[in-house]
Amino acid sequence: MGVGKSTVGRLLAERLAVGYRDTDDDIVAARGRSIAEIFVDEGEAAFRAVEKGAVRAALDGHDGVLALGGGAILDADTRALLAGKPVVYLSMDVEEAVKRTGLNAARPLLAVNPPKRWRELMEARRQLYEEVATAVVATDGRTPEEVTQVVVNAVELREPRPLA
Repeated sequence: MGVGKSTVGRLLAERLAVGYRDTDDDIVAARGRSIAEIFVDEGEAAFRAVEKGAVRAALDGHDGVLALGGGAILDADTRALLAGKPVVYLSMDVEEAVKRTGLNAARPLLAVNPPKRWRELMEARRQLYEEVATAVVATDGRTPEEVTQVVVNAVELREPRPLA
């Protein structure tokens, strides 16, 4: 949450001259409600089921840069779908998260004691992120442009060459 996946994802897609897609945006468009509203109205389990379907559909129908919600990797089937694909885990520490997002209540999983809850979520998820990741890129203290370049280098993505 707040790591910069949307910003870096868009920059990366632009750099590679490919499309960009975010499964959270897909969910909001399909459901006509925000992620927070879905969490509140239907609960986390229902949201995760919707998210699983959105990730599967995006992986089947998109060949550019794909940003996944932070909890998408909680599902074993989703982790299996990501196997063999270039997956980048953008990491940061809690101090950086506080600076970037304020860890506000608009994020349903952080409604009570946001810094403590953020640490708990990261402790529970870090191993799963690392399991699916081709590369781990720390974003702390870096600009989105710097992170994008590190991602390109880390997964050896090739920038398009101008046609001669």
